[in-house]
Amino acid sequence: MEQGSLKPKKYMPRLVDRLLSRALDDFGAVEVYGPMWCGKTWTSLSFGRSVTRLAEPDVRRVAEADPSIALLGDRPHVIDEWQDVPSVWDAVRNFVDDSGGEAGLFILTGSSSLKRDAVAHSGAGRILRVPMSTMTLAETGESSGKVSLSGLFEGRFEPQLVQQKLPELASIICRGGWPALQGKSKRAATAYIDSYFDAVFDVNIPKRGLGGQIARRVALSLARNVGTSAKLETIAEDVFSERPTDAMKNAVSEYITAFERLYLIRPIRGWDAPIRSKSRLRVKPKRYFSDPSLAANLLRTNDTRLLEDGQLFGILFESLCMHDLSAYASLLPEAPRDALHYYRDSDGLEVDAVIELRDGRWAAFEVKLGEAGVDAGIDALLRLKRKVSLNPAARNPSPEFLAVLTGAGEVARYDKEAGAYVIPVTALAP
Repeated sequence: MEQGSLKPKKYMPRLVDRLLSRALDDFGAVEVYGPMWCGKTWTSLSFGRSVTRLAEPDVRRVAEADPSIALLGDRPHVIDEWQDVPSVWDAVRNFVDDSGGEAGLFILTGSSSLKRDAVAHSGAGRILRVPMSTMTLAETGESSGKVSLSGLFEGRFEPQLVQQKLPELASIICRGGWPALQGKSKRAATAYIDSYFDAVFDVNIPKRGLGGQIARRVALSLARNVGTSAKLETIAEDVFSERPTDAMKNAVSEYITAFERLYLIRPIRGWDAPIRSKSRLRVKPKRYFSDPSLAANLLRTNDTRLLEDGQLFGILFESLCMHDLSAYASLLPEAPRDALHYYRDSDGLEVDAVIELRDGRWAAFEVKLGEAGVDAGIDALLRLKRKVSLNPAARNPSPEFLAVLTGAGEVARYDKEAGAYVIPVTALAP
């Protein structure tokens, strides 16, 4: 579908544009969902011809009295923050049913998901949900994009001069991929992300019947344990500063669920080569924030301190890589919604990222801040490759490729001896 008449003048093209365009060609309605302030409204408006803004109190009151009012307008009609009036979802679903299969009628945006009992119908087959993230390096222009993820899956690659240094990456991590912060000062970025958390802890969390102060402590513990599969017991001990009871662990679980529903954090599931492997279900998910700047802000760090703390820098750099890999993978042909995983086994082998497509093809990645870690990353990847090749239950024992993503690096290259790519993340794109 072509973009519409409401496209904002300063709109920066987003990767999700491709997914939204295809979805509008096939479905009567599409929900664009993701964290607050990631650009959902502008992206939706860029395809829309009319809009209803349910975040505005007067508009919300009218729609609560009669949800069909929110559907009025030229189509595609954008309904912004639909979750503020949950009955609108059912009204859209019914309208799509009555349309006789017409596509491209509505675009809904949502910064939080609702409990199942808030709507009468799931919308399955009528409303397609399209995830959206904050901006990747490819979208902000801070990646040259000369190494294509889809190209790697197809066997296409050419070496590239990159010459990436760490100070720029430290600044990118602390600023994040927020559209409103591109080109803004460090001071503006800090104030912006502070206000983001004020909105979460002072408004969104209390709306769910939870306490803002405890939510802050849970979020801080998640930041301290970002990129790990920290147990509820560990987080509860951080939050309550005592040996946690079952009630405390249950409370932490409730807050984590709330964060997931607000798209503040995202779990990354474990992976194993056999498609029916129990490891896919039993390995605890790792948790990452929806943007690496959120963890950096909670930990009260900045780009200068990151350059002095290599361990923390490495952890947050991994968050940046997982963020971008997830967005890039979503555009691959045959990509399921949860194409990105990680690997960990009982032998102590852990690999940072695995992308698996519906047709069984897969690729594995290790993340290393600098060139000094490349050999160790390649070793872990080769160990995984050997393990999978020896597993008779593996549906597809051979990876399409192996790659180490680096922060600092001079060249994106292929190591023929090891059979793995070494790619500075600022060269990667979909």
